[in-house]
Amino acid sequence: MRRSIGLVMLTAIATPLAAAGLLAPDAVRTGNDAYVWSAKMTCGTTEKGVPHYAMWEGRLYSRVPGEKDRHLFNVVGINTRQCDQATDPQRGNGFRSVSREIMVYLDPETNQVIDRWKNPWTGEMVDVVHVANDPVNMRRMSYAIDENGTPAKVTLRQYGDTLVSSSEVPLFYTNPLTGDYQDYVGGKYHAMEIFNTFYKAADFINAKQPRTSESRISWQRVSEFLPWMKMGGRPGTMIFNATGFSTFDKQKISPKLMDVLNTRYQKYLTPPPMDDARPNETTWTVVKKWLDEKRAAEKK
Repeated sequence: MRRSIGLVMLTAIATPLAAAGLLAPDAVRTGNDAYVWSAKMTCGTTEKGVPHYAMWEGRLYSRVPGEKDRHLFNVVGINTRQCDQATDPQRGNGFRSVSREIMVYLDPETNQVIDRWKNPWTGEMVDVVHVANDPVNMRRMSYAIDENGTPAKVTLRQYGDTLVSSSEVPLFYTNPLTGDYQDYVGGKYHAMEIFNTFYKAADFINAKQPRTSESRISWQRVSEFLPWMKMGGRPGTMIFNATGFSTFDKQKISPKLMDVLNTRYQKYLTPPPMDDARPNETTWTVVKKWLDEKRAAEKK
Protein backbone atom coordinates (compact mmCIF):
# COMPACT_ATOMS: atom_id res chain seq x y z
CA MET A 1 0.00 0.00 0.00
CA ARG A 2 1.31 0.64 -1.61
CA ARG A 3 3.72 1.68 -2.19
CA SER A 4 3.85 2.70 -3.83
CA ILE A 5 2.21 4.19 -1.18
CA GLY A 6 4.25 4.59 -1.66
CA LEU A 7 0.60 2.38 -0.50
CA VAL A 8 2.79 3.15 -0.41
CA MET A 9 1.63 0.00 -0.88
CA LEU A 10 0.77 -1.44 -0.43
CA THR A 11 2.73 -0.94 -3.79
CA ALA A 12 6.64 -3.06 -3.87
CA ILE A 13 6.78 -6.80 -4.47
CA ALA A 14 8.87 -8.28 -1.65
CA THR A 15 9.79 -11.84 -0.76
CA PRO A 16 7.94 -12.75 2.45
CA LEU A 17 10.26 -13.87 5.21
CA ALA A 18 9.19 -16.25 7.93
CA ALA A 19 10.79 -16.36 11.38
CA ALA A 20 11.85 -20.02 11.21
CA GLY A 21 8.57 -21.34 12.60
CA LEU A 22 9.17 -20.08 16.12
CA LEU A 23 5.50 -20.30 17.13
CA ALA A 24 4.15 -22.89 14.69
CA PRO A 25 5.38 -24.84 11.66
CA ASP A 26 5.79 -22.69 8.55
CA ALA A 27 3.72 -23.31 5.43
CA VAL A 28 6.20 -23.87 2.59
CA ARG A 29 5.58 -24.33 -1.12
CA THR A 30 8.04 -24.72 -4.00
CA GLY A 31 7.92 -24.78 -7.79
CA ASN A 32 4.48 -24.46 -9.35
CA ASP A 33 2.80 -24.51 -5.94
CA ALA A 34 4.96 -21.51 -5.01
CA TYR A 35 3.86 -19.76 -8.21
CA VAL A 36 0.20 -20.35 -7.29
CA TRP A 37 0.67 -18.99 -3.78
CA SER A 38 2.69 -16.00 -5.00
CA ALA A 39 0.06 -15.15 -7.60
CA LYS A 40 -2.71 -15.38 -5.01
CA MET A 41 -0.74 -13.18 -2.61
CA THR A 42 0.08 -10.52 -5.22
CA CYS A 43 -2.89 -10.68 -7.60
CA GLY A 44 -5.52 -12.33 -5.43
CA THR A 45 -5.97 -14.87 -8.22
CA THR A 46 -4.24 -17.05 -10.79
CA GLU A 47 -6.59 -15.65 -13.43
CA LYS A 48 -5.40 -13.20 -16.06
CA GLY A 49 -6.52 -9.57 -16.22
CA VAL A 50 -8.81 -9.44 -13.17
CA PRO A 51 -8.84 -6.02 -11.39
CA HIS A 52 -7.99 -6.24 -7.70
CA TYR A 53 -8.23 -3.42 -5.15
CA ALA A 54 -6.08 -3.03 -2.03
CA MET A 55 -7.16 -0.23 0.32
CA TRP A 56 -5.71 1.19 3.52
CA GLU A 57 -6.30 3.90 6.10
CA GLY A 58 -4.08 5.13 8.88
CA ARG A 59 -2.12 7.89 10.54
CA LEU A 60 1.14 9.74 9.92
CA TYR A 61 3.30 10.97 12.79
CA SER A 62 6.51 12.96 12.99
CA ARG A 63 9.32 12.15 15.38
CA VAL A 64 11.83 14.94 15.98
CA PRO A 65 14.58 14.83 18.61
CA GLY A 66 13.69 16.80 21.71
CA GLU A 67 9.94 17.11 21.14
CA LYS A 68 6.77 15.05 21.45
CA ASP A 69 5.61 13.08 18.44
CA ARG A 70 3.05 14.95 16.32
CA HIS A 71 0.00 13.46 14.61
CA LEU A 72 0.33 15.34 11.33
CA PHE A 73 -2.17 13.64 9.03
CA ASN A 74 -4.55 10.80 8.53
CA VAL A 75 -4.14 8.93 5.25
CA VAL A 76 -6.31 6.84 2.95
CA GLY A 77 -5.21 5.07 -0.21
CA ILE A 78 -5.84 2.43 -2.83
CA ASN A 79 -3.75 0.30 -5.16
CA THR A 80 -5.56 -0.95 -8.28
CA ARG A 81 -3.89 -3.82 -10.10
CA GLN A 82 -4.26 -6.69 -12.50
CA CYS A 83 -1.89 -9.49 -13.45
CA ASP A 84 -0.70 -10.98 -16.68
CA GLN A 85 -0.17 -14.74 -16.76
CA ALA A 86 2.22 -16.68 -18.99
CA THR A 87 3.77 -20.11 -19.41
CA ASP A 88 7.41 -20.61 -20.37
CA PRO A 89 8.56 -24.02 -21.68
CA GLN A 90 11.59 -24.04 -19.35
CA ARG A 91 10.37 -22.01 -16.40
CA GLY A 92 6.73 -23.02 -16.13
CA ASN A 93 3.88 -20.76 -15.10
CA GLY A 94 4.47 -17.12 -14.27
CA PHE A 95 2.74 -13.83 -13.53
CA ARG A 96 3.42 -10.10 -13.58
CA SER A 97 1.48 -7.44 -11.68
CA VAL A 98 0.76 -3.97 -13.07
CA SER A 99 -0.80 -1.32 -10.85
CA ARG A 100 -1.20 2.31 -9.93
CA GLU A 101 -1.95 3.79 -6.54
CA ILE A 102 -2.95 6.92 -4.70
CA MET A 103 -2.75 7.97 -1.08
CA VAL A 104 -4.08 11.32 0.11
CA TYR A 105 -3.25 13.28 3.24
CA LEU A 106 -6.20 14.22 5.45
CA ASP A 107 -6.75 16.68 8.27
CA PRO A 108 -6.34 14.60 11.47
CA GLU A 109 -9.44 16.18 13.02
CA THR A 110 -11.89 16.47 10.09
CA ASN A 111 -10.58 13.82 7.65
CA GLN A 112 -10.86 16.36 4.84
CA VAL A 113 -8.25 16.28 2.07
CA ILE A 114 -5.53 18.87 2.69
CA ASP A 115 -3.96 20.62 -0.33
CA ARG A 116 -2.16 23.41 1.56
CA TRP A 117 -0.37 22.84 4.86
CA LYS A 118 1.37 25.11 7.32
CA ASN A 119 4.67 23.53 8.25
CA PRO A 120 4.75 23.68 12.07
CA TRP A 121 8.56 23.83 12.18
CA THR A 122 9.19 26.50 9.53
CA GLY A 123 5.86 28.35 9.58
CA GLU A 124 5.73 28.20 5.77
CA MET A 125 2.56 27.33 3.84
CA VAL A 126 3.42 24.56 1.38
CA ASP A 127 1.56 22.67 -1.31
CA VAL A 128 0.70 19.10 -0.36
CA VAL A 129 1.71 16.59 -3.02
CA HIS A 130 -0.48 13.54 -2.54
CA VAL A 131 0.80 10.12 -3.55
CA ALA A 132 -0.22 9.37 -7.14
CA ASN A 133 2.18 6.74 -8.46
CA ASP A 134 1.50 5.51 -11.98
CA PRO A 135 2.72 2.89 -12.53
CA VAL A 136 3.82 0.58 -9.71
CA ASN A 137 4.65 -2.57 -11.66
CA MET A 138 6.61 -5.75 -11.30
CA ARG A 139 9.57 -5.30 -13.62
CA ARG A 140 9.34 -8.80 -15.05
CA MET A 141 7.47 -12.09 -14.87
CA SER A 142 7.84 -14.21 -11.74
CA TYR A 143 7.98 -17.89 -12.74
CA ALA A 144 7.74 -21.23 -10.97
CA ILE A 145 11.43 -21.75 -11.84
CA ASP A 146 13.93 -18.89 -11.84
CA GLU A 147 16.45 -18.05 -14.57
CA ASN A 148 19.05 -20.30 -12.90
CA GLY A 149 16.77 -23.32 -12.89
CA THR A 150 15.98 -23.12 -9.18
CA PRO A 151 12.35 -23.73 -8.18
CA ALA A 152 10.63 -20.75 -6.59
CA LYS A 153 9.94 -20.99 -2.86
CA VAL A 154 7.29 -19.34 -0.69
CA THR A 155 7.32 -19.53 3.09
CA LEU A 156 4.38 -18.19 5.08
CA ARG A 157 3.59 -18.27 8.76
CA GLN A 158 0.56 -20.38 9.59
CA TYR A 159 -1.52 -19.83 12.70
CA GLY A 160 -4.43 -22.25 12.55
CA ASP A 161 -6.70 -21.23 9.68
CA THR A 162 -4.69 -18.07 8.91
CA LEU A 163 -1.64 -17.63 6.69
CA VAL A 164 0.58 -14.59 7.20
CA SER A 165 3.00 -12.97 4.78
CA SER A 166 5.47 -10.79 6.71
CA SER A 167 8.12 -8.64 5.02
CA GLU A 168 10.48 -5.84 5.96
CA VAL A 169 11.83 -3.88 3.00
CA PRO A 170 14.86 -1.70 3.84
CA LEU A 171 15.26 1.12 1.30
CA PHE A 172 18.53 2.96 0.72
CA TYR A 173 18.97 4.42 -2.74
CA THR A 174 19.98 7.48 -4.73
CA ASN A 175 17.59 10.36 -4.13
CA PRO A 176 16.30 11.79 -7.45
CA LEU A 177 16.10 15.27 -5.89
CA THR A 178 19.77 15.53 -4.95
CA GLY A 179 23.06 15.54 -6.85
CA ASP A 180 25.58 13.07 -8.20
CA TYR A 181 27.84 12.98 -5.13
CA GLN A 182 25.59 11.39 -2.51
CA ASP A 183 28.20 8.72 -1.70
CA TYR A 184 30.46 11.54 -0.52
CA VAL A 185 28.16 14.14 1.06
CA GLY A 186 25.08 12.09 1.93
CA GLY A 187 21.53 12.62 0.78
CA LYS A 188 20.56 9.07 -0.16
CA TYR A 189 16.95 8.15 0.55
CA HIS A 190 16.66 5.94 3.64
CA ALA A 191 13.41 4.28 4.70
CA MET A 192 11.78 0.97 5.57
CA GLU A 193 8.45 -0.51 4.48
CA ILE A 194 6.84 -3.17 6.68
CA PHE A 195 4.06 -5.39 5.32
CA ASN A 196 1.98 -7.98 7.18
CA THR A 197 -0.85 -9.53 5.18
CA PHE A 198 -3.32 -12.08 6.50
CA TYR A 199 -5.09 -14.68 4.35
CA LYS A 200 -7.53 -17.52 4.87
CA ALA A 201 -5.47 -20.70 4.67
CA ALA A 202 -8.30 -22.51 2.88
CA ASP A 203 -8.02 -20.06 -0.05
CA PHE A 204 -4.44 -21.25 -0.62
CA ILE A 205 -4.60 -24.91 0.30
CA ASN A 206 -7.48 -25.54 -2.13
CA ALA A 207 -5.56 -25.72 -5.41
CA LYS A 208 -8.79 -25.76 -7.44
CA GLN A 209 -9.81 -22.35 -6.09
CA PRO A 210 -8.26 -19.66 -8.34
CA ARG A 211 -9.25 -16.65 -6.21
CA THR A 212 -8.74 -15.67 -2.61
CA SER A 213 -11.39 -14.04 -0.50
CA GLU A 214 -10.53 -10.70 1.12
CA SER A 215 -7.07 -10.43 2.64
CA ARG A 216 -6.28 -8.16 5.58
CA ILE A 217 -3.41 -5.68 5.36
CA SER A 218 -1.10 -4.06 7.88
CA TRP A 219 1.43 -1.54 6.55
CA GLN A 220 4.01 0.60 8.29
CA ARG A 221 6.60 2.95 6.88
CA VAL A 222 9.52 4.69 8.56
CA SER A 223 11.09 7.38 6.41
CA GLU A 224 12.55 10.83 6.20
CA PHE A 225 10.42 13.96 5.97
CA LEU A 226 8.35 14.10 2.80
CA PRO A 227 10.04 16.24 0.12
CA TRP A 228 7.13 18.66 -0.34
CA MET A 229 7.36 19.61 3.36
CA LYS A 230 10.53 21.62 2.52
CA MET A 231 12.35 20.51 5.65
CA GLY A 232 15.80 20.66 4.09
CA GLY A 233 18.30 18.79 6.24
CA ARG A 234 16.39 19.08 9.51
CA PRO A 235 16.52 15.88 11.59
CA GLY A 236 13.32 13.92 11.92
CA THR A 237 11.39 10.82 10.96
CA MET A 238 7.98 10.09 9.46
CA ILE A 239 6.07 7.11 10.85
CA PHE A 240 3.10 5.73 8.90
CA ASN A 241 0.78 3.12 10.39
CA ALA A 242 -2.13 1.78 8.36
CA THR A 243 -4.47 -1.19 8.03
CA GLY A 244 -6.81 -2.25 5.27
CA PHE A 245 -8.03 -5.05 3.04
CA SER A 246 -8.10 -6.22 -0.56
CA THR A 247 -11.09 -7.20 -2.66
CA PHE A 248 -12.28 -7.85 -6.20
CA ASP A 249 -15.55 -6.02 -5.49
CA LYS A 250 -15.44 -2.35 -6.52
CA GLN A 251 -18.61 -1.79 -4.48
CA LYS A 252 -16.54 -2.27 -1.32
CA ILE A 253 -14.51 0.87 -1.99
CA SER A 254 -15.63 3.27 0.75
CA PRO A 255 -17.69 6.37 -0.19
CA LYS A 256 -14.90 8.65 1.08
CA LEU A 257 -12.26 6.97 -1.04
CA MET A 258 -14.56 6.70 -4.05
CA ASP A 259 -15.26 10.43 -3.85
CA VAL A 260 -11.51 11.13 -3.90
CA LEU A 261 -11.08 8.85 -6.91
CA ASN A 262 -14.02 10.28 -8.85
CA THR A 263 -13.09 13.93 -8.25
CA ARG A 264 -9.30 13.75 -8.46
CA TYR A 265 -7.94 10.44 -9.74
CA GLN A 266 -10.45 8.75 -12.03
CA LYS A 267 -7.90 6.71 -13.97
CA TYR A 268 -6.77 5.06 -10.72
CA LEU A 269 -10.02 3.09 -10.66
CA THR A 270 -8.56 0.91 -13.42
CA PRO A 271 -5.13 -0.75 -13.59
CA PRO A 272 -2.57 -0.09 -16.33
CA PRO A 273 -2.53 -2.37 -19.38
CA MET A 274 -0.83 -5.70 -18.80
CA ASP A 275 1.96 -4.89 -21.28
CA ASP A 276 2.79 -1.61 -19.53
CA ALA A 277 6.55 -1.06 -19.85
CA ARG A 278 6.87 2.41 -18.27
CA PRO A 279 9.36 2.98 -15.42
CA ASN A 280 7.85 2.96 -11.95
CA GLU A 281 6.97 6.16 -10.13
CA THR A 282 7.70 6.98 -6.49
CA THR A 283 6.91 9.98 -4.30
CA TRP A 284 10.36 11.34 -5.10
CA THR A 285 10.08 11.05 -8.89
CA VAL A 286 6.57 12.54 -8.82
CA VAL A 287 7.68 15.48 -6.66
CA LYS A 288 10.70 16.07 -8.90
CA LYS A 289 8.45 16.30 -11.97
CA TRP A 290 6.07 18.60 -10.08
CA LEU A 291 8.93 20.88 -9.00
CA ASP A 292 10.46 20.95 -12.48
CA GLU A 293 7.10 21.86 -14.03
CA LYS A 294 6.50 24.52 -11.37
CA ARG A 295 9.91 26.10 -11.93
CA ALA A 296 9.48 26.05 -15.70
CA ALA A 297 6.10 27.79 -15.39
CA GLU A 298 7.57 30.46 -13.11
CA LYS A 299 10.24 31.29 -15.71
CA LYS A 300 7.66 32.03 -18.40
